[in-house]
Amino acid sequence: MDELVELTRDLVSIPSHEDETAAGDFIEEWLRSETDADVTRDDIGNVIARKPATDGDSDTSLALVGHHDVVPPDDSQADGEEYVVEERDGRLYGRGAADMKGAVAASMLAFRDADPSCDLVFASFVAEELGGDGARHAIEGGFSPDCAIVAEGSTNYSGPDVTDVVVAHRGRRASTVTAHGTAAHASEPEAGVNAIYRASDAVDVVRDCDVPTVSVLGNDLSGSVVATEIHGGSAWNVIPDTCEITIDERTVPGERADLDAVEDIEGVEWTVEQDLPPMECDDPDFADAVLAAARDAQDGDPEQVTKPHATDAGWLAQAGVTCVVCGASEPGEAHTKDESVGIGVLERCYRIYRTTAERL
Repeated sequence: MDELVELTRDLVSIPSHEDETAAGDFIEEWLRSETDADVTRDDIGNVIARKPATDGDSDTSLALVGHHDVVPPDDSQADGEEYVVEERDGRLYGRGAADMKGAVAASMLAFRDADPSCDLVFASFVAEELGGDGARHAIEGGFSPDCAIVAEGSTNYSGPDVTDVVVAHRGRRASTVTAHGTAAHASEPEAGVNAIYRASDAVDVVRDCDVPTVSVLGNDLSGSVVATEIHGGSAWNVIPDTCEITIDERTVPGERADLDAVEDIEGVEWTVEQDLPPMECDDPDFADAVLAAARDAQDGDPEQVTKPHATDAGWLAQAGVTCVVCGASEPGEAHTKDESVGIGVLERCYRIYRTTAERL
């Protein structure tokens, strides 16, 4: 589909790592010119469009969901006022091609072309890379479709050259363990309380935490918890009075590691800095419907799988929206200096989104 390639090229070329306005303008203007949908732009830049079921009589709504912000580009990916976009060997290269403007373009075309059996919604959010601020703003403003396909990466999860359907993904809880002690001269360590020692005791608790595993539609999903940074002390000859440990925890639906146990240690406190929710699909029929569309859209044999990364699907699921994740990005493509997406995979995603909308 030449139109899909050109639309992806145009969207990827627009810088959106510091300010998503221009990319949002492009999406909004395209939807207004190419569709008869009700198109809105909220006060932080989310673009949302709606059109009714073809027969005008549906009690179900499906949203095709993406985001048009990206992480900062590598120097090689930017050229003045535009991002560099290159096509070679059946792939498009450029910042955001995989994560996730290519899938946004596929969603835009599927939204336009579908004769939907349900009320169909298109949404492209801002600030996904900052923790889902755009999705949360939309939800707070009443965004509540019955079902959603979040077009983040699900390609090559079960095997090569196959776009799968993600029925659950992990969340991320970032937290800080702060150990407090009493400063003293290092020549008289007994005169103080060493915060690093207390922090070390807390690390032992973190290391011994049980990591939960849950099953979603027959697929196991395990969490993880690990200490990733440590900061403490002021000089080689001073007993430290504070020490901080950064904890990265990958959460699973309904279960958390028992990290608050670190506060059983004297002088230790635990503070959650960020909590991105996990996602699980709560409707096997919807998951099966998207999987059937995925099977019809490709020669491979897609499966229902899990994903290790948090997405806006977590916020939507937390708000009561039935979600799956299905998109073009492959493991290892997002956020890299040679980020790329397969053109054939974008076409596959277009077919999945359109077919689901017409059959649901």
